[in-house]
Amino acid sequence: MKKIISTDKAPQAIGPYSQAIEVNGMVYTSGVIPVDPATGVIPEGVEAQADQAIKNLVNLVKEAGSTPENVIKTTVFIKNMDDFGKINEIYSKYFVSDCPARSCVEVARLPKDVLIEIEAIAIK
Repeated sequence: MKKIISTDKAPQAIGPYSQAIEVNGMVYTSGVIPVDPATGVIPEGVEAQADQAIKNLVNLVKEAGSTPENVIKTTVFIKNMDDFGKINEIYSKYFVSDCPARSCVEVARLPKDVLIEIEAIAIK
């Protein structure tokens, strides 16, 4: 049976989808963008956006009853592959050891014209 996961500590869905779903002890998040959930502000610059997006993702994973250490896969969508190194610096602050598997994909455009979006799969 699936459970809908929702929190006000991550941006609300901007379409017909759930922030995350839990099923059989697994948590699947939707893509999370770098919107400050308290203010609606999108920070300037790729480092600040990466930090906000990952904070939002961590909040969502925690709301589901999991932890960053239990994230097993992330997919990172970025506007410019030249930002890969900068994003890695921020990413490594949240995923320190036993890092999840990850894909990173450069895309033409992201919702609200942000520079990064990230989704995850975690175990509970």
